[in-house]
Amino acid sequence: MESKDRKENSLLNRIEIEFSWNHEGKATPSRSEMLDQVASLEPGSNKDLIVIKHVNTRFGVGITTGSAFIYADEESIKVEPEYVHNRFSGLRSSNASADEPAAEENTSEDDGGEA
Repeated sequence: MESKDRKENSLLNRIEIEFSWNHEGKATPSRSEMLDQVASLEPGSNKDLIVIKHVNTRFGVGITTGSAFIYADEESIKVEPEYVHNRFSGLRSSNASADEPAAEENTSEDDGGEA
C-alpha cells in the first residue's frame, strides 16, 4: 500500500489519507487487510479509530484506491454515521462482543427470507 496524499484535519481531529494498493494477481484486499495497511502507514495509529471510505477497484486491474480517516480519539470518531460504525463493528476490538447478537439476527432474517 502506498500513501498518495496525507492531510491533517484539525477541525475533525483526524488524519485523512488517500491510498493506492497494487495487488495484481491477487484478490481484492479485505477491509481487515486495508485496516492493517493503513495503520502501518501512520505510526502510532489505533486500528479501532480508522475508517476506510471510497474504495474503488476497477475490473481487470489489480489496483485498489481509496481514502482512510484516522481519528485521534473515540470522541472524534462519533461524527461518522451509524452505518459506518456498523460496517466496521466486527473488525473493532472494543465491539467484538456487540457483533455477536447482530450475527444471530441476520441468520434469523435469512431463514425468514428463504421460506
